[in-house]
Amino acid sequence: MVLLAGFHHVKLPVSSVHKSLEWYRRVLGFEVAIEFVEDGVLRGVALTDAGQTLMIALREEPGRVAGLSGFDPVALAVPTLQALHAWSDHLDALGVDHSDIAEGSVGWLIGGITDPDGIEIRLYTRQGRS
Repeated sequence: MVLLAGFHHVKLPVSSVHKSLEWYRRVLGFEVAIEFVEDGVLRGVALTDAGQTLMIALREEPGRVAGLSGFDPVALAVPTLQALHAWSDHLDALGVDHSDIAEGSVGWLIGGITDPDGIEIRLYTRQGRS
């Protein structure tokens, strides 16, 4: 059997790399790992979290992004319910709309966090009630 070791990255289309980059930095704490410049213009970025445990790529593709508005293609893992509460407080402090913490199929979650293009990002713990 050939093995996989998780995701390398997730790529999302965005209408504006600059606008989305600012949002992903401010709201989720991502930092730029790689910039993709074409003909002298920034067209995409690869972002990573502070612990460098995951990577999300944003690609300027205005014609494709409308199809993802209102959809939730990404759920980011949060280690504990306590950490999820800290995320809720962080989002509140920034004035970012989000759902209350709810029990999901597996674990607890915060939904309703939407990026500038209306793509929903969810935060999920890996475990539910003990």
